[in-house]
Amino acid sequence: MKEVIFYGRGGQGAVIASRILAVAAFKEGRHVQAFPFFGVERRGAPVTAYTRIDDFKIRKRGPVTKGDYIVILDPTLLDMSEIVKHAKRDASVIINTNKEIKGSVSSGDVKVIAFDASMIAVNNSLGSQNAPIVNTTMLGVFSKITGEVAIDSVIDAISENISVKKDSNINAAREAYEKAKK
Repeated sequence: MKEVIFYGRGGQGAVIASRILAVAAFKEGRHVQAFPFFGVERRGAPVTAYTRIDDFKIRKRGPVTKGDYIVILDPTLLDMSEIVKHAKRDASVIINTNKEIKGSVSSGDVKVIAFDASMIAVNNSLGSQNAPIVNTTMLGVFSKITGEVAIDSVIDAISENISVKKDSNINAAREAYEKAKK
């Protein structure tokens, strides 16, 4: 079973990203779970969402305590010591940032990938410069980096689950997939 933790802020789409990832994996015949955890439910407050993907029925319930993949939509939430505590050995951490990440992870057991999803989101009119909505962009990166779901499945799931700016979301996911490096 692969477990994914999404960290974001209310309004960035972490919960929707979790659900779209689950739908994409389901389209590929896999078993899935997707669910959020809210502290204070308000725009801008930290939000955590989880996705589980497996080839077999998932019986596990409750939050994901250790992720195979951690996706950080908002770099201001970046506390690597906390993130690493929630990462499994050999986990991948995908961070939306235009800054180079160096010296943040003391353990060689975690792979850190920095990607500027905000720029792609803004260029596709998803949110604003100050509040980009990067969820679908980060799913494009996730697809390329992890290989857990095909980009075509992600695009299909976006098409079926996003009603506002559908084409912009699809274009952002595809562009991120093309620009991300494994």
